[in-house]
Amino acid sequence: MRRPLDFLRRLRRAEDYGLPSQQNPRHGWLRGLSLAVVVALTASALAGAPEPAGLATSRTDLTPKDLARVITITRPTKDFSKPEQFEPMQGGAGTSRKDANKDAFSQSSANITFEEEGTFKLGNALFRKNWVSSPSSTQASDGLGPLFNERACQNCHLKDGRGHPPEADRRTTSMFLRLARQASTEEEKAALAARKVLNFPDPVYGSQLQDLAVPGLRGEGRMRADYQEQKVTLPDGTVVSLRKPSYSVDDLANGPLDPQTTLSPRMTPPMIGLGLVEQIAPADILADADPDDRNSDGISGRPNIVRDGQSGELTLGRFGWKAQTSSIRQQAADAFASDIGISTPEVPNHWGDCTAAEKACLAMPNGTQERLGPVEAPSPVMDLVTFYSQNLAVPARRDLDKPDVLAGKKLFYDMGCTSCHTPKFVTRRGTPNKAQAFQLIWPYSDFLLHDMGPGLADGQAVGEATGSEWRTPPLWGIGLTQTVNGNSFFLHDGRARTLTEAILWHGGEGQKARDRFAAADAADRDALVKFLESF
Repeated sequence: MRRPLDFLRRLRRAEDYGLPSQQNPRHGWLRGLSLAVVVALTASALAGAPEPAGLATSRTDLTPKDLARVITITRPTKDFSKPEQFEPMQGGAGTSRKDANKDAFSQSSANITFEEEGTFKLGNALFRKNWVSSPSSTQASDGLGPLFNERACQNCHLKDGRGHPPEADRRTTSMFLRLARQASTEEEKAALAARKVLNFPDPVYGSQLQDLAVPGLRGEGRMRADYQEQKVTLPDGTVVSLRKPSYSVDDLANGPLDPQTTLSPRMTPPMIGLGLVEQIAPADILADADPDDRNSDGISGRPNIVRDGQSGELTLGRFGWKAQTSSIRQQAADAFASDIGISTPEVPNHWGDCTAAEKACLAMPNGTQERLGPVEAPSPVMDLVTFYSQNLAVPARRDLDKPDVLAGKKLFYDMGCTSCHTPKFVTRRGTPNKAQAFQLIWPYSDFLLHDMGPGLADGQAVGEATGSEWRTPPLWGIGLTQTVNGNSFFLHDGRARTLTEAILWHGGEGQKARDRFAAADAADRDALVKFLESF
């Protein structure tokens, strides 16, 4: 049985190979687990209980020789004169080398088998499938809603890429309003403390505002986004306009929201590389956590410890804007329920996000059929959609050897951006699909929560995440946003229209890096943006 302290023992073994652990922040423990997590895991181990697999603090999949290789290859570079070895292949062996066009995010992992390619295509068909309301002659496709935001996964994840905020000539298809409130009773507080729930929905409108409904029913309301332009003058005199959003809901169908309900806009993120993120060892993510900022660098990344939706065990959240979901399958099931109103074995809610107060919604027919099982999207559907989501390839990097890109990379490191945007990981051995096993990947994310300051705060707590904390998003593919999606909207609500705006919105733990960027001369700022555009 492994103990948490085995992680430290493995670090000593690494030192035996001439690789001092303190030189690598991922394995250095200077930025280690929070004291509370360490104490809890250690106490569990001393009591004879096994360490939760989803919170393992050691790489039990690696031999000492493997560990030495991983430490060496993931050590931050100090040579910016040329691209690093394997750097173009940011998604490992599964990286797509196909043309960087509008389909760049829709390619399958390059290292899956011929048979798996067929599975991927079936999953793609289901991802694009338009669901219809019940009852319908198109059996196995009905069950939509009754309240919903879209009819198909692809309609939200446009071209498997990122969404866009509401605009005058476009619906809010790919950005939603999450509704939540904090605990108000002792029972609710106990449920939060035990991590049985992430937060609590609005008593009438549920956990997400659905603006669409099946015939005979009215949508819950319509998101409204208003923007105020704010001019920011940089030290060199350059003026950048940032748009500050405010959100509200028009045309509420069932009266006002609860006064305690918060609104959190969430734009759909790209789908690429998810299967690789799922196979990063928990120990490698947890080792970067430093909630008490013990090394005094101003960065205090925290994990969002959640319960696995199926086993109920504590595990590491790594998906979603607040790292609130632990697996791709659970993320897909949650989206089926909240976005489309389709029940799955993981979330068997035939009426989606309808609440007890929405009686007209609960009176509508659902799409369950005895011959297909007790839910609208049974396990075979979930298997295919999950496989598809796990195997959307990361496109290859571009222009890595150009002088301005190399200069921008050095600036990215020197300004401290890699304190949160961790460049490299090596995935686990023994993964369910060998395509994701032992891959060197370059997501440029630590997958931890960081306080980004009041400017980006939504005021909505989700599990361990406070109202001002967000998960560091991966950077891969960010330079192809315009190519794939025809827009350049960034951050959780699409407020930033350029990468420069996105950087200037950084506050809190990102303030120092933001200020260094702002203080740089125009040529250096342009070089750093060129580096980001190479992803």
